Amino acid sequence: QVQLVESGGGLVQAGGSLRLSCVVSERTFFTATMGWFRQVVGKEREFVAAINRSGGSTLYADSVKGRFTISRDNAKNAVYLQMNSLTPEDTAVYYCAAGPRPATYIRAYDYWGQGTQVTVSS
Repeated sequence: QVQLVESGGGLVQAGGSLRLSCVVSERTFFTATMGWFRQVVGKEREFVAAINRSGGSTLYADSVKGRFTISRDNAKNAVYLQMNSLTPEDTAVYYCAAGPRPATYIRAYDYWGQGTQVTVSS
């Protein structure tokens, strides 16, 4: 059973930064595309960023381009989301996900973490 465990969420002031981490239990992690999504209560889960298996190709939602950076360390079975210049609109539960190919839609991903809360105060 593949498990994804996120960490690094918390409370930060607007303009601040956070770095989210996601560790994957599966030893074949390096074959998977990894993605980050976020969800606000009462709203649909939305795509944030994705990275291919080698780390050479990335996708970003327009709302986070230039502020967020996705990266991965295949030796550590980990993917990261560096979030800078945070705004209250970034407040959400952030989920990491694993799938076979880079995509911006939810059903492209087969495995999901439990999520980590990010709260940005104004």
